[in-house]
Amino acid sequence: MKVLFVLTSHDKLGDTGKKTGFWVEEFANPYYTLLDKGVDITIATPQGGAAPIDPSSDGPDAATEDTERFNNDAETKERIANTKVLADMNPDDFDAVFYPGGHGPLWDLANDATSISLIDKFNSQEKPIGFVCHAPAALKNVKNSNGTPLVNGKQVTGFTNSEEEAVGLTDVVPFLVEDMLEENGGIYSKKEDWAAYAIQDGNLITGQNPASSQLVAEKLLDSLN
Repeated sequence: MKVLFVLTSHDKLGDTGKKTGFWVEEFANPYYTLLDKGVDITIATPQGGAAPIDPSSDGPDAATEDTERFNNDAETKERIANTKVLADMNPDDFDAVFYPGGHGPLWDLANDATSISLIDKFNSQEKPIGFVCHAPAALKNVKNSNGTPLVNGKQVTGFTNSEEEAVGLTDVVPFLVEDMLEENGGIYSKKEDWAAYAIQDGNLITGQNPASSQLVAEKLLDSLN
């Protein structure tokens, strides 16, 4: 089984002067969950090369067993420092695609033509497409063959407006994930802030927040099996 992980290349948190990128836990947990089951994982970003890590996800407050494993895993860190170029990836070569969150995807993957067409291809092949936390941002401009948003009429979740407010970035981000999913016709649901929650509708798997990465990984693995 082969799974493509798509990470952001974007490292600027709006005009705050702070850095962003992908959220370590949302990469590490699904990565090791799948890797330990023998899944062959390829990591790609829009620009290739080093994928930026959100500094907020790399501190003791955000530490988990999986982030500790990542921090001690020289081979995987090397892969993060040398990601493939997304445009070079062929969906036919993979059984599923997974997008970790972090705030970065709101700026690049939401509007990236290569990513949009890649998700469309995976979806049309009815392969599992997984997203966690802010990563459903990548679905913003993905359309069905009839021109409606891909999430239209689908059960979805993602980082909540109240969670964004809690981290103080409501006025910094280009859009709110919850609002976007609802505006695109998604049947949005959520649990309380920071609770683990993931939902699957057909081949589309979405998780609410960092705590939900394990659930998304398990659903992805079940779908592959």
